[in-house]
Amino acid sequence: MLNPSRTWPGSMAASLVVVLIGSALWALFSHSHDLVLTALWQDTYLRHVTYFSFKQATLSVVLSVGLAIPVAHALYRRQFPAKAWLLRLFAMTLVLPVLVGVFGLVAIYGRSGWIAQAFAHFDATMPFSIYGLSGILLAHVFFNLPFSAQLMVQALEGIPADQRRLATQLGLKGWQRFKHLEWPYLRQSLPHIVGLVFMLCFTSFATVMALGGGPKATTIELAIYQAIHFDFDLQTGAVLALWQMLLCGAIAFTVQTLTRPLPSTPSEVLPLPTSLDSRAAKCWDSLWIGLVLLLVLPPLGVVIARGLNPSALAVLGDSALWQATLHSLAIASGATSFAFVLAAAVILASRHWRLHGRKKQADGIETLGAIILVVPSIVLSTGLFLLFRQFSDVFSLALWLVMAVNALMALPYLIKVLSAPAFQVAQSYHNLCATLGVRGITRLRLIEWDCLRAPIARGVAVSFVLSIGDLSAIALFGSQNFQTLPLYLFRLMGSYQMEAGAAAAMLLLLTSLGCYALLTRLIQWRHAC
Repeated sequence: MLNPSRTWPGSMAASLVVVLIGSALWALFSHSHDLVLTALWQDTYLRHVTYFSFKQATLSVVLSVGLAIPVAHALYRRQFPAKAWLLRLFAMTLVLPVLVGVFGLVAIYGRSGWIAQAFAHFDATMPFSIYGLSGILLAHVFFNLPFSAQLMVQALEGIPADQRRLATQLGLKGWQRFKHLEWPYLRQSLPHIVGLVFMLCFTSFATVMALGGGPKATTIELAIYQAIHFDFDLQTGAVLALWQMLLCGAIAFTVQTLTRPLPSTPSEVLPLPTSLDSRAAKCWDSLWIGLVLLLVLPPLGVVIARGLNPSALAVLGDSALWQATLHSLAIASGATSFAFVLAAAVILASRHWRLHGRKKQADGIETLGAIILVVPSIVLSTGLFLLFRQFSDVFSLALWLVMAVNALMALPYLIKVLSAPAFQVAQSYHNLCATLGVRGITRLRLIEWDCLRAPIARGVAVSFVLSIGDLSAIALFGSQNFQTLPLYLFRLMGSYQMEAGAAAAMLLLLTSLGCYALLTRLIQWRHAC
């Protein structure tokens, strides 16, 4: 029997999300009263930033996903001691603070980086610039290639063991084994991976902001920030934000239409038979694994190495640095807590409806909770900026507004991570709890909490780290008196204070990894199910 008390908190949470997003969009519409959609494309600047947004996202997808295929193939076939650690590192690139990766890339590929110094030793110059399209593509490949490879390895590990044995018995090797055994499973996962990477690159803000290199390399998201923060052109900012939202909505709808849920049950891992393994295949796989290690490890290593420079102590003694760190931790704590409460309410309502056969209502409330996916953070920030400036000083509310934006951006991820496990737990224990009369706080303490520790730990830790490293919201609301660690680092890099920036980047990296490890360890202290 349906119990309204189980669903009204979720309905209230979903309504709050809709009201916040709707209010921000209303503020955008109210500042773009002269907007004519058919005339948008006649604006040469808008055409340019739209074209560049699609261009850099498309090229990033081709490079990231295309190169991830041989890397995933090599990692799937080879077993070595650090493989599990390497795959965990690849999964972490998605939540790595963007400016940490950008700083490491600049230190290696920049005008005074390691490679430029090596070229200068031979009286030569760098063949490309880290700033502009080439730098944006390099950064996107750095972040998305490892993550794509990790997802592909998961897809390949889902190949049933009997199919692998059959391929071995048939003597399939090399290209034939890849074509008939591995490629069908990779092809099934490609639409999901391509769509995810394209959306991440299309809405990329911090990367383009740090490496854009001028008007020729500007995306819609960055153009919104420039219009409001530098020119205070609210009309242009609102028009650009609405255009960005329309495009993201169309892209998200297309991705959702083309992708299908993937099976995630791991299969028995079988080593490649030695009779089918050649020295050339081993060298080929080792080459790709070595190349991806050269892409990922040096930028992270140089952050630590350069962070221990002679001036690091002076930088670490700067009160502004620690104030920015405290602001980052406060925002991440508040945003993650708020997002978790909203997600829990939505999931409990959704689960209750699913248990009683109300699938449409369950899907509907989860969709409302994740509706922020079609509203990029810079668009939401712009709308809230325009909304609250009518009533008070926006910058006095900066802490709460940034916290709210980060919470809404983390909400879809928490819903996705927790929804299926929560429903599975309810299916397993619902009848037993009803029979024993276990309900409310007692059920939450004895059943739900212990069984859901692992997904809760993963969702909370990732949301916390993403909030710590976020630059999009604070870039609009930040000031000299209120800045987070990413904004502090960005300003140091913008003023070419690279040694000071190295210390700040090292602190940001260690803070992110430390918080991730601490949260997962605390929440999973005792895992019963």
